[in-house]
Amino acid sequence: MSGEAAGARARHVASVLLALAIGAGGGLLFNLLTIPLPWMTGAMCATTAAAMLGLPIRAWMPLRTVMVGVLGIMLGSAFTPDTLGRATAWWGSLIPLLLYSLGIAVVIFALLRRLAGFGPVTAYFSAAPGGLSEMIVVGSAMGGDDRTISLMHTVRIMVTVLLIPLYFRLFEGFVPTGMSRMGRVEDIAGLDALLLVACALVGYPLARRLRIPAAAMVGPMVVSAGLHLAGATAARPPGEIVALAQVVLGATIGCRFVDVPLKRVFGILMLGAGTTLIMLVIAFACAQAVQAVTGLPFTHVLLAFSPGGLPEMSLISLAMNADPAFVATHHLVRIVFVIMVFPSLFRLFAGRAGGGDGTSEKL
Repeated sequence: MSGEAAGARARHVASVLLALAIGAGGGLLFNLLTIPLPWMTGAMCATTAAAMLGLPIRAWMPLRTVMVGVLGIMLGSAFTPDTLGRATAWWGSLIPLLLYSLGIAVVIFALLRRLAGFGPVTAYFSAAPGGLSEMIVVGSAMGGDDRTISLMHTVRIMVTVLLIPLYFRLFEGFVPTGMSRMGRVEDIAGLDALLLVACALVGYPLARRLRIPAAAMVGPMVVSAGLHLAGATAARPPGEIVALAQVVLGATIGCRFVDVPLKRVFGILMLGAGTTLIMLVIAFACAQAVQAVTGLPFTHVLLAFSPGGLPEMSLISLAMNADPAFVATHHLVRIVFVIMVFPSLFRLFAGRAGGGDGTSEKL
Protein backbone atom coordinates (compact mmCIF):
# COMPACT_ATOMS: atom_id res chain seq x y z
CA MET A 1 0.00 0.00 0.00
CA SER A 2 1.47 3.38 -1.00
CA GLY A 3 1.94 6.19 1.46
CA GLU A 4 -0.84 8.20 -0.16
CA ALA A 5 -3.29 5.29 0.02
CA ALA A 6 -2.33 4.59 3.63
CA GLY A 7 -2.91 8.24 4.49
CA ALA A 8 -6.34 8.23 2.82
CA ARG A 9 -7.28 5.06 4.69
CA ALA A 10 -6.15 6.57 8.00
CA ARG A 11 -8.20 9.71 7.35
CA HIS A 12 -11.26 7.60 6.52
CA VAL A 13 -10.89 5.57 9.72
CA ALA A 14 -10.43 8.77 11.73
CA SER A 15 -13.56 10.31 10.20
CA VAL A 16 -15.61 7.19 11.01
CA LEU A 17 -14.34 7.14 14.60
CA LEU A 18 -15.09 10.86 14.94
CA ALA A 19 -18.65 10.30 13.74
CA LEU A 20 -19.14 7.47 16.25
CA ALA A 21 -17.62 9.53 19.06
CA ILE A 22 -19.87 12.51 18.28
CA GLY A 23 -22.86 10.19 17.98
CA ALA A 24 -22.09 8.49 21.30
CA GLY A 25 -21.71 11.89 22.96
CA GLY A 26 -25.08 12.97 21.62
CA GLY A 27 -26.64 9.71 22.77
CA LEU A 28 -25.19 10.13 26.26
CA LEU A 29 -26.51 13.68 26.48
CA PHE A 30 -30.00 12.66 25.38
CA ASN A 31 -29.88 9.73 27.81
CA LEU A 32 -29.06 12.10 30.69
CA LEU A 33 -31.93 14.35 29.57
CA THR A 34 -34.26 11.27 29.55
CA ILE A 35 -35.27 11.91 25.95
CA PRO A 36 -37.01 8.89 24.38
CA LEU A 37 -34.80 6.58 22.31
CA PRO A 38 -31.77 8.62 23.41
CA TRP A 39 -28.91 6.71 21.81
CA MET A 40 -30.31 6.89 18.29
CA THR A 41 -31.95 10.32 18.39
CA GLY A 42 -28.98 11.84 20.21
CA ALA A 43 -26.48 10.37 17.76
CA MET A 44 -28.62 11.47 14.84
CA CYS A 45 -28.95 15.08 16.02
CA ALA A 46 -25.29 15.40 17.04
CA THR A 47 -23.88 14.06 13.77
CA THR A 48 -26.34 16.10 11.70
CA ALA A 49 -25.12 19.23 13.47
CA ALA A 50 -21.50 18.14 12.95
CA ALA A 51 -22.12 17.55 9.24
CA MET A 52 -23.71 20.96 8.80
CA LEU A 53 -20.74 22.54 10.60
CA GLY A 54 -18.41 20.89 8.11
CA LEU A 55 -16.66 18.48 10.48
CA PRO A 56 -14.85 15.59 8.71
CA ILE A 57 -17.20 12.76 9.64
CA ARG A 58 -18.10 9.70 7.61
CA ALA A 59 -20.36 6.69 7.98
CA TRP A 60 -19.00 3.19 7.43
CA MET A 61 -21.83 1.18 5.85
CA PRO A 62 -20.41 -2.31 6.67
CA LEU A 63 -20.67 -1.40 10.38
CA ARG A 64 -24.26 -0.29 9.85
CA THR A 65 -25.00 -3.62 8.15
CA VAL A 66 -23.64 -5.51 11.16
CA MET A 67 -25.70 -3.45 13.60
CA VAL A 68 -28.85 -3.81 11.52
CA GLY A 69 -28.25 -7.56 11.72
CA VAL A 70 -28.12 -7.27 15.52
CA LEU A 71 -31.54 -5.61 15.45
CA GLY A 72 -32.83 -8.36 13.18
CA ILE A 73 -31.72 -10.98 15.70
CA MET A 74 -33.38 -9.00 18.48
CA LEU A 75 -36.65 -8.77 16.55
CA GLY A 76 -36.55 -12.46 15.71
CA SER A 77 -36.44 -13.27 19.41
CA ALA A 78 -39.82 -11.52 19.78
CA PHE A 79 -41.58 -14.09 17.57
CA THR A 80 -43.34 -16.66 19.73
CA PRO A 81 -46.07 -19.26 19.10
CA ASP A 82 -48.48 -16.72 20.59
CA THR A 83 -47.29 -14.14 18.03
CA LEU A 84 -48.01 -16.53 15.16
CA GLY A 85 -51.46 -17.19 16.58
CA ARG A 86 -52.25 -13.46 16.59
CA ALA A 87 -50.85 -12.84 13.13
CA THR A 88 -54.10 -13.85 11.43
CA ALA A 89 -55.71 -10.71 12.87
CA TRP A 90 -53.11 -8.46 11.26
CA TRP A 91 -54.82 -8.44 7.84
CA GLY A 92 -57.19 -5.83 9.23
CA SER A 93 -54.25 -3.43 9.47
CA LEU A 94 -52.03 -4.67 6.62
CA ILE A 95 -54.54 -3.90 3.87
CA PRO A 96 -55.22 -0.34 5.12
CA LEU A 97 -51.44 0.10 5.40
CA LEU A 98 -51.00 -0.55 1.67
CA LEU A 99 -53.83 1.86 0.83
CA TYR A 100 -52.25 4.45 3.13
CA SER A 101 -48.90 4.00 1.36
CA LEU A 102 -50.46 4.68 -2.03
CA GLY A 103 -52.52 7.60 -0.74
CA ILE A 104 -49.71 9.53 0.92
CA ALA A 105 -47.46 8.97 -2.09
CA VAL A 106 -50.06 10.66 -4.31
CA VAL A 107 -50.48 13.56 -1.86
CA ILE A 108 -46.75 14.16 -1.36
CA PHE A 109 -46.02 13.79 -5.09
CA ALA A 110 -48.56 16.51 -5.89
CA LEU A 111 -47.16 18.83 -3.22
CA LEU A 112 -43.56 18.40 -4.35
CA ARG A 113 -44.52 19.02 -7.98
CA ARG A 114 -46.67 22.09 -7.39
CA LEU A 115 -45.09 23.77 -4.37
CA ALA A 116 -41.43 22.75 -4.60
CA GLY A 117 -41.08 22.56 -8.37
CA PHE A 118 -39.56 19.06 -8.33
CA GLY A 119 -39.41 17.21 -11.63
CA PRO A 120 -41.80 14.24 -11.89
CA VAL A 121 -39.13 11.57 -11.34
CA THR A 122 -37.60 13.24 -8.29
CA ALA A 123 -41.02 14.10 -6.83
CA TYR A 124 -42.34 10.56 -7.33
CA PHE A 125 -39.42 8.70 -5.79
CA SER A 126 -39.09 11.25 -2.98
CA ALA A 127 -42.76 10.69 -2.12
CA ALA A 128 -42.52 6.88 -1.96
CA PRO A 129 -42.89 5.94 1.75
CA GLY A 130 -40.07 3.41 2.02
CA GLY A 131 -37.26 1.57 0.29
CA LEU A 132 -34.71 4.37 0.65
CA SER A 133 -31.81 2.69 -1.17
CA GLU A 134 -34.01 1.22 -3.86
CA MET A 135 -35.85 4.48 -4.52
CA ILE A 136 -32.52 6.31 -4.87
CA VAL A 137 -31.15 3.76 -7.36
CA VAL A 138 -34.30 3.50 -9.47
CA GLY A 139 -35.06 7.23 -9.33
CA SER A 140 -31.51 8.10 -10.39
CA ALA A 141 -31.61 5.57 -13.23
CA MET A 142 -34.80 7.20 -14.50
CA GLY A 143 -33.23 10.67 -14.53
CA GLY A 144 -34.11 11.98 -11.08
CA ASP A 145 -31.83 13.88 -8.70
CA ASP A 146 -30.42 11.11 -6.51
CA ARG A 147 -29.06 13.49 -3.85
CA THR A 148 -32.45 15.18 -3.41
CA ILE A 149 -34.24 11.82 -3.25
CA SER A 150 -31.72 10.60 -0.68
CA LEU A 151 -32.03 13.69 1.50
CA MET A 152 -35.84 13.71 1.37
CA HIS A 153 -35.96 10.12 2.60
CA THR A 154 -33.30 10.84 5.22
CA VAL A 155 -35.29 13.77 6.59
CA ARG A 156 -38.47 11.65 6.56
CA ILE A 157 -36.82 9.02 8.74
CA MET A 158 -35.15 11.60 10.98
CA VAL A 159 -38.33 13.58 11.68
CA THR A 160 -40.35 10.42 12.31
CA VAL A 161 -37.75 9.04 14.72
CA LEU A 162 -37.73 12.33 16.64
CA LEU A 163 -41.46 13.01 16.79
CA ILE A 164 -43.08 9.62 17.43
CA PRO A 165 -41.38 8.88 20.79
CA LEU A 166 -41.85 12.50 21.87
CA TYR A 167 -45.55 12.33 21.04
CA PHE A 168 -46.09 9.33 23.27
CA ARG A 169 -44.02 10.88 26.06
CA LEU A 170 -45.72 14.30 25.96
CA PHE A 171 -49.31 13.45 25.06
CA GLU A 172 -49.83 9.84 26.14
CA GLY A 173 -47.73 9.95 29.31
CA PHE A 174 -45.87 6.85 28.20
CA VAL A 175 -42.50 6.14 29.79
CA PRO A 176 -40.37 3.82 27.62
CA THR A 177 -39.39 0.56 29.34
CA GLY A 178 -38.27 -1.43 26.34
CA MET A 179 -34.61 -1.80 27.43
CA SER A 180 -35.72 -4.33 30.03
CA ARG A 181 -36.74 -6.67 27.21
CA MET A 182 -33.20 -6.90 25.89
CA GLY A 183 -30.58 -9.37 26.99
CA ARG A 184 -27.56 -8.93 29.23
CA VAL A 185 -23.99 -9.89 28.41
CA GLU A 186 -23.62 -12.04 31.54
CA ASP A 187 -26.76 -14.06 30.69
CA ILE A 188 -25.53 -15.30 27.30
CA ALA A 189 -23.74 -18.65 27.50
CA GLY A 190 -21.30 -19.93 24.88
CA LEU A 191 -23.86 -21.92 22.84
CA ASP A 192 -26.41 -19.12 22.92
CA ALA A 193 -23.80 -16.63 21.72
CA LEU A 194 -22.82 -18.95 18.87
CA LEU A 195 -26.46 -19.37 17.83
CA LEU A 196 -27.05 -15.61 17.82
CA VAL A 197 -23.95 -15.04 15.69
CA ALA A 198 -25.07 -17.85 13.36
CA CYS A 199 -28.36 -16.00 12.79
CA ALA A 200 -26.41 -13.19 11.12
CA LEU A 201 -23.81 -15.34 9.37
CA VAL A 202 -26.49 -17.55 7.80
CA GLY A 203 -29.45 -15.18 7.51
CA TYR A 204 -27.89 -12.18 5.80
CA PRO A 205 -26.07 -14.01 2.96
CA LEU A 206 -29.12 -16.19 2.32
CA ALA A 207 -31.54 -13.25 2.21
CA ARG A 208 -29.16 -11.31 -0.02
CA ARG A 209 -28.83 -14.24 -2.40
CA LEU A 210 -32.62 -14.48 -2.58
CA ARG A 211 -32.76 -10.69 -3.19
CA ILE A 212 -35.05 -10.13 -0.22
CA PRO A 213 -35.54 -6.42 0.61
CA ALA A 214 -33.74 -5.19 3.74
CA ALA A 215 -31.69 -8.40 3.68
CA ALA A 216 -29.31 -7.30 6.44
CA MET A 217 -32.22 -7.17 8.86
CA VAL A 218 -34.77 -9.60 7.48
CA GLY A 219 -32.37 -12.54 7.04
CA PRO A 220 -31.07 -12.60 10.64
CA MET A 221 -34.61 -11.89 11.89
CA VAL A 222 -36.10 -14.91 10.11
CA VAL A 223 -33.33 -17.28 11.27
CA SER A 224 -33.55 -15.90 14.81
CA ALA A 225 -37.33 -16.30 14.81
CA GLY A 226 -36.97 -19.90 13.66
CA LEU A 227 -34.47 -20.74 16.40
CA HIS A 228 -36.53 -19.08 19.11
CA LEU A 229 -39.78 -20.66 17.95
CA ALA A 230 -38.06 -24.07 17.91
CA GLY A 231 -36.82 -23.54 21.46
CA ALA A 232 -33.15 -23.82 20.46
CA THR A 233 -32.38 -20.62 22.40
CA ALA A 234 -34.11 -17.96 24.45
CA ALA A 235 -31.18 -15.54 24.36
CA ARG A 236 -31.39 -11.99 23.08
CA PRO A 237 -28.65 -9.55 22.03
CA PRO A 238 -27.31 -7.63 25.05
CA GLY A 239 -28.77 -4.19 25.67
CA GLU A 240 -25.28 -2.67 25.43
CA ILE A 241 -24.88 -3.92 21.86
CA VAL A 242 -28.39 -2.75 20.95
CA ALA A 243 -27.50 0.70 22.32
CA LEU A 244 -24.37 0.67 20.15
CA ALA A 245 -26.54 -0.27 17.18
CA GLN A 246 -28.69 2.78 17.89
CA VAL A 247 -25.62 5.04 17.91
CA VAL A 248 -24.43 3.59 14.58
CA LEU A 249 -27.86 3.96 12.95
CA GLY A 250 -28.28 7.52 14.23
CA ALA A 251 -24.78 8.53 13.15
CA THR A 252 -25.35 7.06 9.68
CA ILE A 253 -28.46 9.20 9.22
CA GLY A 254 -26.59 12.35 10.30
CA CYS A 255 -23.64 11.62 8.03
CA ARG A 256 -25.90 11.78 4.98
CA PHE A 257 -25.75 15.57 5.29
CA VAL A 258 -21.97 15.68 4.85
CA ASP A 259 -20.80 17.82 1.91
CA VAL A 260 -24.31 19.20 1.28
CA PRO A 261 -24.43 23.03 1.04
CA LEU A 262 -26.15 24.62 4.03
CA LYS A 263 -28.69 26.42 1.83
CA ARG A 264 -29.71 23.14 0.27
CA VAL A 265 -29.79 21.35 3.65
CA PHE A 266 -32.21 23.90 5.08
CA GLY A 267 -34.39 23.77 1.98
CA ILE A 268 -34.61 19.99 2.09
CA LEU A 269 -35.13 20.04 5.87
CA MET A 270 -38.12 22.33 5.50
CA LEU A 271 -39.63 20.33 2.64
CA GLY A 272 -38.89 16.99 4.26
CA ALA A 273 -40.18 18.04 7.66
CA GLY A 274 -43.37 19.50 6.18
CA THR A 275 -44.18 16.47 4.05
CA THR A 276 -43.34 14.10 6.92
CA LEU A 277 -45.71 15.96 9.22
CA ILE A 278 -48.45 15.45 6.63
CA MET A 279 -47.61 11.74 6.48
CA LEU A 280 -47.74 11.49 10.27
CA VAL A 281 -51.09 13.29 10.51
CA ILE A 282 -52.59 10.90 7.96
CA ALA A 283 -50.94 7.95 9.75
CA PHE A 284 -52.49 9.12 13.02
CA ALA A 285 -55.96 9.28 11.46
CA CYS A 286 -55.55 5.88 9.82
CA ALA A 287 -54.33 4.33 13.07
CA GLN A 288 -57.37 5.64 14.92
CA ALA A 289 -59.68 4.22 12.25
CA VAL A 290 -57.95 0.82 12.22
CA GLN A 291 -57.99 0.68 16.01
CA ALA A 292 -61.71 1.47 16.07
CA VAL A 293 -62.52 -1.25 13.50
CA THR A 294 -60.12 -4.03 14.56
CA GLY A 295 -59.51 -3.37 18.25
CA LEU A 296 -55.75 -3.55 17.72
CA PRO A 297 -53.76 -1.36 20.15
CA PHE A 298 -53.44 2.21 18.90
CA THR A 299 -49.76 2.39 19.86
CA HIS A 300 -48.93 -0.67 17.79
CA VAL A 301 -50.90 0.52 14.75
CA LEU A 302 -49.46 4.04 14.81
CA LEU A 303 -45.90 2.67 14.97
CA ALA A 304 -46.74 0.32 12.08
CA PHE A 305 -48.11 3.16 9.94
CA SER A 306 -45.44 5.75 10.79
CA PRO A 307 -43.24 6.59 7.77
CA GLY A 308 -39.90 5.65 9.33
CA GLY A 309 -37.40 3.03 8.25
CA LEU A 310 -37.67 -0.63 9.23
CA PRO A 311 -34.64 -0.64 11.59
CA GLU A 312 -35.54 2.68 13.17
CA MET A 313 -39.22 1.91 13.77
CA SER A 314 -38.34 -1.54 15.08
CA LEU A 315 -36.06 0.10 17.65
CA ILE A 316 -38.83 2.49 18.62
CA SER A 317 -41.24 -0.43 19.09
CA LEU A 318 -38.74 -2.03 21.48
CA ALA A 319 -38.31 1.21 23.40
CA MET A 320 -42.08 1.80 23.52
CA ASN A 321 -42.71 -1.73 24.81
CA ALA A 322 -44.90 -2.37 21.77
CA ASP A 323 -45.06 -5.67 19.87
CA PRO A 324 -41.89 -5.57 17.72
CA ALA A 325 -43.05 -8.53 15.61
CA PHE A 326 -46.24 -6.66 14.67
CA VAL A 327 -44.42 -3.43 13.86
CA ALA A 328 -41.56 -5.07 11.95
CA THR A 329 -43.93 -7.22 9.88
CA HIS A 330 -45.98 -4.20 8.83
CA HIS A 331 -42.93 -2.16 7.84
CA LEU A 332 -41.47 -5.09 5.93
CA VAL A 333 -44.73 -5.55 4.00
CA ARG A 334 -44.78 -1.80 3.24
CA ILE A 335 -41.19 -1.85 1.98
CA VAL A 336 -41.78 -4.90 -0.23
CA PHE A 337 -44.94 -3.27 -1.59
CA VAL A 338 -43.17 0.02 -2.36
CA ILE A 339 -40.18 -1.66 -3.98
CA MET A 340 -42.26 -4.02 -6.12
CA VAL A 341 -45.15 -1.75 -7.08
CA PHE A 342 -43.99 1.88 -7.17
CA PRO A 343 -41.32 1.66 -9.92
CA SER A 344 -43.73 -0.33 -12.13
CA LEU A 345 -46.51 2.21 -11.57
CA PHE A 346 -44.18 5.05 -12.52
CA ARG A 347 -43.06 3.30 -15.72
CA LEU A 348 -46.70 2.69 -16.61
CA PHE A 349 -47.86 6.27 -16.13
CA ALA A 350 -44.67 7.82 -17.52
CA GLY A 351 -45.02 5.65 -20.61
CA ARG A 352 -48.59 6.78 -21.13
CA ALA A 353 -47.62 10.41 -20.65
CA GLY A 354 -44.62 9.96 -22.91
CA GLY A 355 -42.42 12.08 -20.63
CA GLY A 356 -39.29 12.04 -18.59
CA ASP A 357 -38.11 14.60 -16.09
CA GLY A 358 -36.82 17.28 -18.35
CA THR A 359 -36.69 19.90 -15.61
CA SER A 360 -34.10 21.37 -13.29
CA GLU A 361 -34.54 19.86 -9.85
CA LYS A 362 -31.72 21.49 -7.90
CA LEU A 363 -32.71 23.53 -4.89
